[in-house]
Amino acid sequence: QVQLVESGGGLVQAGGSLRLSCAASGRSFSNYAMGWFRQAPGKERELVATMDWSGRNTYYADSVQGRFTISRDNAKNTVYLQMNSLKPEDTAVYCCAAYSGPGLVIKPSRYDYWGQGTQVTVSS
Repeated sequence: QVQLVESGGGLVQAGGSLRLSCAASGRSFSNYAMGWFRQAPGKERELVATMDWSGRNTYYADSVQGRFTISRDNAKNTVYLQMNSLKPEDTAVYCCAAYSGPGLVIKPSRYDYWGQGTQVTVSS
């Protein structure tokens, strides 16, 4: 079992930055690929970024490429999402998720564990 708790959300003006954190408890965090997803009202959940267990491989949605950065600190059992140049369309609930298999995974249904999420609101 892995428990995930997100933090760092809030209200920010367009063009600003936020850093989200996802703290994991449980076994073998370093063996999990980690992803950040978001869901805006009336929209489907979408992958924002994902990183494999090693941290060497990442994938970003086109909409955030060049603005967001995913990273992990296995010693702290934490994964981060640095979000720069935020836009109003980035407003959503952001959740982290853990996948116990190899490689990078895009589909939400393949992730094994989910956090509760943290709200990010970007004002124009």
